Amino acid sequence: MTEASQRARNPWGQGDRLRVEILEAAARLLSELGGEQGLTIRGVARAAGISPASIYQHFSDKAALVDGLIAYDYQQLAAAMDAAEAQCPPEAPLDRVRARMKAYCRFALDNSGHYRLMIDNRPAPSARSGPLVDVVRQVVTLFECYERTGARLRVSAEQAAVIVFVGAHGRVALWHSRGDAAQAEAIMEFVDQLISLVIE
Repeated sequence: MTEASQRARNPWGQGDRLRVEILEAAARLLSELGGEQGLTIRGVARAAGISPASIYQHFSDKAALVDGLIAYDYQQLAAAMDAAEAQCPPEAPLDRVRARMKAYCRFALDNSGHYRLMIDNRPAPSARSGPLVDVVRQVVTLFECYERTGARLRVSAEQAAVIVFVGAHGRVALWHSRGDAAQAEAIMEFVDQLISLVIE
């Protein structure tokens, strides 16, 4: 079956749209597989309704496709966290921290395969930048906003952000190792408990 018979071609000059469709298909397939082990160029091509050759126009090999999928997943995570924070009043920085971190945890719980892919392919420990570093920096900024209201933290804003992030991240990792669905809501309560530990 040819590519043309499986899906309508994108108009000339809209190759980026096909790239997004490939990543969306890879994301759906990853959710079904639960991990990247079974992810193949041919499988993604079938899921997208295109030929494998069309994928190679955007991704040189499976490793490049996985890199693209990780970046795509981080974009989805960032959008979810931004949307959650947007529901909070600008003058309530602690609520915004809670919203961001709970959105982070929900993404990790609802998208297990994607979350494992993102974490397993993280930058080297010496890296000073990267998506997870950006998550922490955003929380640092919110804790700094909290301090500017005259409220006090038990530690520096940076330390508070690391404590909250690492605690939530570790709690999610424990959930993944056990797979206990009943504990999902307890993770959201744990985020609240973490934040209470760093404020006076």
